[in-house]
Amino acid sequence: MNRHRRNAGTAAALIALTLLMTACAMPPWGETAGIPARPATGGVPAGYYRVNPGDTLSRIAAAFGQRQQDIASWNQLPLNASVVPGQVLRVAPPPNFAPAMQQPPSSAPAAAGVAMPSAVEPSISLSWPVYGPILQRFVPGKSTGIVIGGPAGEPVKAAAAGRVVYAGTGIEAYGPLVIIKHNDTVVTAYGRNGKLLVKEDDAVTQGQPIAEMGTAGVQFEVRSGGKPVDPLPLLQH
Repeated sequence: MNRHRRNAGTAAALIALTLLMTACAMPPWGETAGIPARPATGGVPAGYYRVNPGDTLSRIAAAFGQRQQDIASWNQLPLNASVVPGQVLRVAPPPNFAPAMQQPPSSAPAAAGVAMPSAVEPSISLSWPVYGPILQRFVPGKSTGIVIGGPAGEPVKAAAAGRVVYAGTGIEAYGPLVIIKHNDTVVTAYGRNGKLLVKEDDAVTQGQPIAEMGTAGVQFEVRSGGKPVDPLPLLQH
C-alpha cells in the first residue's frame, strides 16, 4: 500500500514538474507563487510534492532533477534536514530563480525558461535509446523532448548509466514511463513504452534494455538542472 501511495504521489508531482508536453495541462510555475501547502488529506499545488514514507531530501531532489541544496533553500531547510510523511515541499524553482551555475556559458541569450544544450555536463555521453525516424523534434518553449519511431517491441535502451528514479504508468500522457537519474544534474525520460523491464532504484548501464517500444514511438527527454534541453545534439552519431 505504501509503495502504491508513493508511486501515485511521485507521478502527480512529476506531472507538475513540467514533464508533460501539453502546455495547458498544468499552470506555469509563476501561477503557484504564494499558494500555501494544503492539508495532508488533500492535493498539493503544482510545483510541490507531498513527502511519502521512506523519502529523503536527497532522494526527492534526484527524482525531480534538482540539486539537494536548492530544494533545501526553496523550503528554508538545512541541507541535510529530515523530512516526514505528509510534509509538503517546493520542488520547482520559485519565480525568477536562476543560479549562476545553471546559466549557459555562451554569451548568446538562451530562450526564456529553457536551458541550452551546453547546460548538460560535458562528461556525460548519451547513446540513442532506439534507432529510428524522428517523428517529433524539440522546440524550445513548446515541447520538452523528441519522439523516435520504430517497430513495437523493439528494446528501448538507457542512454547512459544511472539509477531508475521512476518506472510506472501513473502519468497518463506518457503511458509506461521510465526516468533515469545520471548525475547531480542530468535526467533522461523514456515515455510511450509498451512493457517496462526495470523498476525504481534499479542501477542501469548505458545501452541496457529498460523497456519495449510501444506503438507510438519513444518519447525521449533530457533535463539538465531541471530544465529541458534538445536531446539530438547530445546523442552519439
